[in-house]
Amino acid sequence: MEFQPHFSRDFLTILQGRLMSRTCLALLFSLCIPITALAAEQPNILWISAEDISTHLGCYDDPHAITPSLDKLADEGVRYSHAFTTAGVCAPCRSGIITGMYQTTLGTQHMRGNTTLPPQVRPFPILLREAGYFCTNNSKQDYQFKAPKETWDESNKNAHWRNRKNSDQPFFSVFNFTGCHESGIASTDKYETVTKDLSASERQNADELTTFPPYYPETKEAREDWKRNYELITALDHYAANLIDQLKEDGLYEKTIIFFWSDHGVGLPRAKRWLYDSGTHIPLIVRVPEPLRVDGQAVPGSVSDQLVSSIDFGPTVLNLAGIPTPKVMQGIPFLGQNLPPARDYVFGARDRMDERYDIIRMVRDHRFKYIRNYEPLKTYYQYMNTPEQGATMSSLRKGHLAGTLPPEAEAYFASTKPVEELYDCEADPHELNNLADNPEYSDTLEKLREVHLAWVKETRDLGLVAEPILVEREKELGHRYGILRGDGAHEAADKIAETANLASSGPKAMDELTDALEHEDSAVRYWAATGLGNIGLLASDSKPALEAHLNDESPVVQIAVARALSRMNSPEKALPVLTKQLAEGEQWERLHAAIVLDEMDELARPAIESMHAALEPRPDLYANGKYVVRVINRALNQLEGTNRKVP
Repeated sequence: MEFQPHFSRDFLTILQGRLMSRTCLALLFSLCIPITALAAEQPNILWISAEDISTHLGCYDDPHAITPSLDKLADEGVRYSHAFTTAGVCAPCRSGIITGMYQTTLGTQHMRGNTTLPPQVRPFPILLREAGYFCTNNSKQDYQFKAPKETWDESNKNAHWRNRKNSDQPFFSVFNFTGCHESGIASTDKYETVTKDLSASERQNADELTTFPPYYPETKEAREDWKRNYELITALDHYAANLIDQLKEDGLYEKTIIFFWSDHGVGLPRAKRWLYDSGTHIPLIVRVPEPLRVDGQAVPGSVSDQLVSSIDFGPTVLNLAGIPTPKVMQGIPFLGQNLPPARDYVFGARDRMDERYDIIRMVRDHRFKYIRNYEPLKTYYQYMNTPEQGATMSSLRKGHLAGTLPPEAEAYFASTKPVEELYDCEADPHELNNLADNPEYSDTLEKLREVHLAWVKETRDLGLVAEPILVEREKELGHRYGILRGDGAHEAADKIAETANLASSGPKAMDELTDALEHEDSAVRYWAATGLGNIGLLASDSKPALEAHLNDESPVVQIAVARALSRMNSPEKALPVLTKQLAEGEQWERLHAAIVLDEMDELARPAIESMHAALEPRPDLYANGKYVVRVINRALNQLEGTNRKVP
């Protein structure tokens, strides 16, 4: 769908009230009208982005927030009550924001990783620059791919709209405040640095914060983290105020559209990295000066309950600048002329987080949220180095061992997760009461389940392709985007999605999964073996079929088969495959093998020597192979009763 561009009223008058299409633009260019003359009628646009904050702002009715500048921005603009990111962590979200596409479509869903963009996918600032904009980014990118050199005029800590040579040139400037990152909560040094200029009246009393979530332990340390979150947000408010003051100093405040948003929710357990609202519901405020405003939009002091996804930000900027949304983009504009129908749903995805896989998908409408756990045998709180550094996570671990956690917190230490979760987000904002098994909500469950599966298929969800297979096929194509596209790819994507869903369907799926072991696509065979492993001993009749794939041409299928056999009391057949892949496999095959060994607990003891060898850093691998080292170190600590630390 193409969207007609929006220019100022004066320019529209010149064009006899008609909006220009691409054809009109081409005609103007052919007449040698300088693009700067065209762009002069386009609005300046400023993005103020924050890391790791939820809606803990005064304008979102938070009783403790001290955010006067952002509250004033909301008073002068529109506040969105239903804005969501596509993941609960920064880099996958930011890859989606800069491209207007789901990270699971691009193959940028894992945290962290690198890929290459296909030629038809371009970061949207390139289109702005081609239309005459001066585009700056100060300074975080974190897109999961190397941005093309033409993406920004400037992208560094000094990037600023003030650096443009022609003061009449329209600008798109992004300023990223990183002080709210989870490290600002976890690190006392960073917290003190970021908040050093706060006054005494801007400090919080941890014991008086009534918004403290019920899924955290009532400890001094956890409450201190919650307090730090608020004070970091107040420091962010100062940062935003400074940028707004600079616009006013330059006489640009009434000529600039301002967006404020966060890349995901608060940087604490059960929020960051997760698909609950605590991880994906974000603040979004947009101020549009009256001369640039479309009638009825962005009315000062208004609140919009329109569903907005973070992949909509880029298409909205393009629409406001009068640039059609490229067809490849999956986001849709929510401001400007000629808007498409509003969203009925927003979607989210969780995939690998550093050293741990946990494939989860989410669909949400205004009221209900559906979550599909593709790996339900993994506990909620898998051990990951980064979040384990935080005081709240430490309090959770200690409380669990002591048996002192409240039920809302203890629930996340269950050894498994439900396959499906359904929440009434209006009645249950903390998403604690899973309605998936409640017959009163069966129609809602079925509807959202179908919406989820349709989205996974339609968007060609690359997160359902095991990462080693993804990397292998990327080498053949040059990018990941095309892996599930082209001749026959639609059927392949459907089969992968269907088998991935079947893998968590229990014993009734055993025959279908056994048949799927023989599928020509290794991505399907991976899920077939994973599903049989999930069934465990009840799928013992499939052991001969599994054993036949211990030498599968795909190493990650071998690993999935080994996992399945280990869960069928045949660790002696699993361990040779796992130790071989741990020692000789490619980067992500090694990680898959390490995770299976860790999950085997005592059954992995015969492999201790091989596991110790895997502790050595590998300079030839991504991040020196630290993800494998972390998992193996954790497994050895459990087996040997040690407390060794690794980076």
